[in-house]
Amino acid sequence: MRLLVTGANGILGHAIAERLGDSHTLLLWGREEADLTDAAQVEVAARGLTFDAVVHAAAMTDVDRCESESDLAFRSNRDATRHMGALARERGATLVYVSSDYVFDGTKASPYLEEDPTGPRSVYGRSKLAGEEAVAASGAPYLIVRTSWLFGAGGRNFVDTIAGKLAQGAPLRVVVDQRGSPTYARDLAHAIELLLRRGAQGIVHATNSGQTTWYGFAREIAGVLGVTHADITPVATEEFPRPAPRPRYSVLSGARFRALTGENLRPWEEAVRHYLTARSSATAEAR
Repeated sequence: MRLLVTGANGILGHAIAERLGDSHTLLLWGREEADLTDAAQVEVAARGLTFDAVVHAAAMTDVDRCESESDLAFRSNRDATRHMGALARERGATLVYVSSDYVFDGTKASPYLEEDPTGPRSVYGRSKLAGEEAVAASGAPYLIVRTSWLFGAGGRNFVDTIAGKLAQGAPLRVVVDQRGSPTYARDLAHAIELLLRRGAQGIVHATNSGQTTWYGFAREIAGVLGVTHADITPVATEEFPRPAPRPRYSVLSGARFRALTGENLRPWEEAVRHYLTARSSATAEAR
């Protein structure tokens, strides 16, 4: 397949290039290629290009910054998506939009299904849901892939943050009453490829298997790194105030993904071990 991939400089874009580059032709768009919020720039950048699908991984994902810069959040997550949808429709390509668990309100007590009512509580969540709506209205064949708690090489993420603080011996206070499914960007790239090969359309949830809290996530990272006496204290959300409200529960059901592909993504604990091992090897090689 020929894939036009936006957000090439981000965590998912990096993973797509690394995991799918040998088996597909990738057209990688970062910030240098076009400002996706500008329809004219998108049109100019796409001249002469042919592709089977657009994997729209570019987004404004700093959820707290979105609260204070809502106009930018909607330009980045809704308007840019609208422009990529118009491009996909014009070229007869499938539009793959990477969305988020933040489109839900977090009040459910069992894994969210694709058809469950949305109800975002943050600007980020509302802007991502607006992006989903732009995709559905684009007229292009589309696939919306919702995911959660993304980590991997190429950008700021929870695993790197915790690993860095553990290396410094710093005490940690980590939220224990928010629950979700950590997702390794390399595995998400694989999931997107599988869904495209199956011709999947509509909305599909894709995360690594299993669930945990941020506190449990941090403890797992410490365990993998062999930091057996890490000073990690569980705290309630109210003890860790942030500008943007977080979903208390945002586990996404993998049932539809499994039905479409015949696979489950590997357990999140295994994915964390893989990432930290690869991270350590890359650091050693850099020395």
